Amino acid sequence: MVATRLDEIDRKILAELQADGRMTNVELAKRVGISAPPCLRRVRTLEESGLIRGYHAEVNARELGFEVQVFASVGLESQAETELSAFEERCRDWPLVRECHMLNGEVDFILKCVAPDLSSFQRFLTGDLLTTPNVASVKTSLVIRGAKDEPGVPFDVLEERMNRMA
Repeated sequence: MVATRLDEIDRKILAELQADGRMTNVELAKRVGISAPPCLRRVRTLEESGLIRGYHAEVNARELGFEVQVFASVGLESQAETELSAFEERCRDWPLVRECHMLNGEVDFILKCVAPDLSSFQRFLTGDLLTTPNVASVKTSLVIRGAKDEPGVPFDVLEERMNRMA
């Protein structure tokens, strides 16, 4: 488990950057209780190891005119690895698809899609998704409102687990 190879300072750095990726290295170092140079070295190591994959601004989709959010459950005719990979690659090319997850169970994939309006989503659905080779079924659910949207992982749960293991 990767978390066991991280010390408490590394986990604090990850938690702080997850909460606010824009803070300065000096502020980050202060929050985790070390000086700035070793803090920067640790951040670079976490980036190079792939534990920090990037830094992003959280934008307000509705304020930018993306009024529609839809979850699409996709069933494929074949679950051969080549077919699964081909579908995933196709999803990467569709701008309206913001997330694509392969699932275990009745549905093969769940897609999170955003669109400026319903007609834009419908054009994507009928012109792209439903006409994709190997797609057997698509069921869509229009999001009415979101109650929670937390990025990343719950570091407090990780810390509790680490404390129990110590």
